[in-house]
Amino acid sequence: MDVLDLARWQFGITTVYHFLMVPLTIGLSLLVAGMQTAWVRTGDRKYLAMTKFWGKLLLINFAMGVVTGIVQEFQFGMTWSAYSRFVGDVFGAPLAMEGLVAFFVESTFLGLWIFGWDRLPRKVHLACAWAFSLATIASAYFILAANSWMQHPVGAELVDGRARLTSIWAVLGNNTVLAAFPHTIFGAFAVAAAFLVGIAAWHLWRRSADEPVWRSSVKLGTWVGVVAFAGLAITGDFQGKLMFEQQPMKMAAAEALCHTESPASFSVFAIGDVTRPDCENVKSVTVPALLSFLAHNDFTTEVKGIEDLVPLYQEKYGANYPVDDRLGELSGQPIDYVPDLVVTYWGFRLMIGFGAISAATGLLVLWLIRRGRPVPGARWFRWLALGSIATPFLGNSFGWIFTEMGRQPFVVVPNPTGVDGVWMFTARAVSNSTVGEVLTSLIALTTVYGVLACVEVFLIRRYVRGGVAGVLPGDGPDDGPDDGPGGGTGGADKKSDDGVLSFAY
Repeated sequence: MDVLDLARWQFGITTVYHFLMVPLTIGLSLLVAGMQTAWVRTGDRKYLAMTKFWGKLLLINFAMGVVTGIVQEFQFGMTWSAYSRFVGDVFGAPLAMEGLVAFFVESTFLGLWIFGWDRLPRKVHLACAWAFSLATIASAYFILAANSWMQHPVGAELVDGRARLTSIWAVLGNNTVLAAFPHTIFGAFAVAAAFLVGIAAWHLWRRSADEPVWRSSVKLGTWVGVVAFAGLAITGDFQGKLMFEQQPMKMAAAEALCHTESPASFSVFAIGDVTRPDCENVKSVTVPALLSFLAHNDFTTEVKGIEDLVPLYQEKYGANYPVDDRLGELSGQPIDYVPDLVVTYWGFRLMIGFGAISAATGLLVLWLIRRGRPVPGARWFRWLALGSIATPFLGNSFGWIFTEMGRQPFVVVPNPTGVDGVWMFTARAVSNSTVGEVLTSLIALTTVYGVLACVEVFLIRRYVRGGVAGVLPGDGPDDGPDDGPGGGTGGADKKSDDGVLSFAY
């Protein structure tokens, strides 16, 4: 492997790992704020128990997300310094906004929420939960604005070989981020919903105490998951139409569409070798004219295939890489404008498939426990509950892998609608590092992330198994009236001796 391959592997591994925490934090923070709102409004201790239990898991996940997220920004200087010099004037603005929101608003109100159970009035404490939750949404928007600029650069011009910001409002109002943001948020709710359904259903299977807590969690998770899947379908359709306009090669790669079709059929799945851009010996099960509709809202639109798009890209952006020693083996070589078809074709379908499985599993669990029925005692239900937790995580991961791999060979994709010159090949974005340096950091970061994964799984498993008693020791959700944040279980931090992170409550 050369420096480019290793740098891409390193960023891919750390990013996919970090993004396992991000959607769970976003979705679960809002759901926990909703649970606490229900407790404040009704005084029902069931909702207090839900807030405490799911809030504990949220804090563990948030802590790991912060640790792994810090590495992301360091990598711009470590292995992608050429990219940082090219886009720094543009990229720095939304990242700075995200930093201000994340480190000032999120951290401040999260701290107040953690330590304010005994010290703040109930409604003020609740306001802190909502402030923290909404700050995670704002933080996500700024990050997505930066990423969307890479997919569709706007509000910038090329000056002395670098992108210079001309309008921050164009960057923040980019139609690509306006489509990506709701899609990402619905994906976050899908992850949090499956997390609730899987863990709560497992507790019901164990016949754990505090059954009302687990049944309410299953119901909340199921309906949130169904709404999230519907939202993903709607926003995904909008993203597909933008992809047709902005990144036609990604659209063709997502379908392994080698030849131009009018109308174009949607491939449900393919049998054969989709790695070949000529599509020889590939047989697909298709839905006639559906791809045309997904591309342009009608059933007749022509969708260009890979064989016709390659010459167009070569004409606009060159057939060969420049002769430059910094490009290594790619110097002067032909440019491959076709993304990895296996990754894009199957990544797109796995993204949709895992999302559908997650929503269907939630509905199945809800139907099985309808009207107070006990959950099945068979082991298949246990594995169904726990296994369903992974499905939206996988769907989110495959979606991002498709999004990022599908724009290759560009790290900043050309804007076909009028911003000239502001684009960059991935091969030109890497730092002037040696193979040994990048390989060392790749191994070190992957090892550290593996250790962190073990720590997070250990902590989450510990508190999941502890159930409500782990966060309200010696106190159940149906015991007597509550005296507010300063009394009853509001002061559970003083009674808890369950070790790591017990201080949080």
